[in-house]
Amino acid sequence: MAENVNRRDFLGMALGGIAAVGVGASLVAMKSSWDPLPSVVSAGFTTIDLSSMQEGEYRQVEYRGTPVYVIKKTAEMKKCEERDVVVGNADYSLGIQICTHLGCIPSYDSKSTEFHCACHGGRFDACGRNVFGPPPTPMAIPPFKIEGDKLVLGEEGPEYLKLVGKA
Repeated sequence: MAENVNRRDFLGMALGGIAAVGVGASLVAMKSSWDPLPSVVSAGFTTIDLSSMQEGEYRQVEYRGTPVYVIKKTAEMKKCEERDVVVGNADYSLGIQICTHLGCIPSYDSKSTEFHCACHGGRFDACGRNVFGPPPTPMAIPPFKIEGDKLVLGEEGPEYLKLVGKA
């Protein structure tokens, strides 16, 4: 009879151990379901402070996992009425820095004020318009809103709607 009691105790402890592991795994799963997904975290807004930028300065930021460029234009740079963003009394060029041909990331050459895509030799001017090679369209403009001398990427402000022709 003493043998059955020890066996019963062992089975009870084994069942309790399995139940504890199951409860722990359930708590871990519940905790991970409460955390926001990485895509939701990266889908937030990106704020760019333009007040510290010098004329001719190129700046690259990440917005929703993609590179976005901002260039503060100099007086010598060509104005692009249909693509330039005016903040205060300065013109800025803004776009998603992805080649519209195959999705490569073109590099910016400050001497020629052009973007050069290494994949197939495509070139874009400082405004983001395609000027040479296979890219079929200009670089896209991300949705933005102007708040003082800051650019908030991720919100469609009246300036963005005017640029894309929805205003």
